[in-house]
Amino acid sequence: MSHTDSSTAPLIASQEKPTHISPTDRRINSQQLLGEEGRVVIEHKGQQYLLRQTHAGKLILTK
Repeated sequence: MSHTDSSTAPLIASQEKPTHISPTDRRINSQQLLGEEGRVVIEHKGQQYLLRQTHAGKLILTK
């Protein structure tokens, strides 16, 4: 592997702890939030958003 090979960069970056999360932030377990259906509608400022879990276990928020 050469020094210019960045194929592991996304893997390393995805394992880093996000800096925007504070220890004092409110936390909710995703299973509680999404329920058995794996999805929840969130109402925000008169708009509806769908938060759902993919088959791969990722979370997606759509308007």
